[in-house]
Amino acid sequence: MNLASVFQHPIIQGPMAGGNNTPTQVAAVSNTGALGSLACSLLSPAAIREQTAQIRALTDRPFCLNFFVLETPTPPVEEVEQAKEWLKPVWSSLGWTELPTPAKWCEDFSAQFEALLELRPAVASFTFGILSAEQIRRLHEAGILVIGTITQVDEALAWESRGADAVIASGVESGGHRGTFLGAQEDATLGTFELLPLVVAAVKIPVISAGGIMSGADIRRALDGGAQAVQMGTAFLVTDESGIHPAYKRRLLTAGDHPTRLTRTFSGRFARGLENRFMQLMSANERLLPLYPIQNALTSPIRAEAAKRGETELMSLWCGTGVARARPMPTAKLVETLLAEISAK
Repeated sequence: MNLASVFQHPIIQGPMAGGNNTPTQVAAVSNTGALGSLACSLLSPAAIREQTAQIRALTDRPFCLNFFVLETPTPPVEEVEQAKEWLKPVWSSLGWTELPTPAKWCEDFSAQFEALLELRPAVASFTFGILSAEQIRRLHEAGILVIGTITQVDEALAWESRGADAVIASGVESGGHRGTFLGAQEDATLGTFELLPLVVAAVKIPVISAGGIMSGADIRRALDGGAQAVQMGTAFLVTDESGIHPAYKRRLLTAGDHPTRLTRTFSGRFARGLENRFMQLMSANERLLPLYPIQNALTSPIRAEAAKRGETELMSLWCGTGVARARPMPTAKLVETLLAEISAK
């Protein structure tokens, strides 16, 4: 099996963690002949199994499961307490007198990995880190294609050397978290169409282009530039089957020229979203905040409460720079529209 065998159309729906993907959306994408992706990074193994079963009940086509490559941290108590203090302007604005310490910092990646091997999707994609050659070998033995996320050429070469089947070249325009794992995240500044030709020239494995791709014309440009497919996240965030909060969706659909920017404030890892009050309140200490997943776990109850209240100024409004071009419609209709645009002269 190779990458071309898992989709009829060179479009991968980007995985969007935190419940923003739904099994219904993933299946709808795959049923069109494109490739749906389920974000599993924040899910327990049991939830991954349940949602994969839901996808399989809705489609017999290939789909992708996506994961964060993570080690579970053990932060010192004083680091956690300092981070809570830095977050006080945000949580106190909700009327809280304290911020709870999370019961756990993240899901156990090794347990997720074993669930992945058991479930055997056609494709698995990874970000935040790199798998070992042994882990990739195990996935291949299970019949799973392996795709790594990269933001610079050295990362693409690293994935290729370990046996990956393809890489996603993620430009700085991409919404959500950056996939950088070599060097400083802030040094990975190449745009989509700067990064793409460099990666295509450097590796022999297929390259998937991502970042700011919103239309068939964008897809055609990427394919003409040597990509074998594109991955699109923001475009699918506003489809009918997306799981995002209604207030979040409204913000995306009315974004206009409202700025997006990269921020560490929500999660401790650079991610792109619409600028809001949370980012502004935390900007002074942004460089000092603990790394992902510690900051992410600390801010999770804040963001959950903000969502309950529909308070988008305290939610993480992840999206890419192309958000103003997002088009609300059923998922299958979006793929159909994109395919028509690709072939339009």
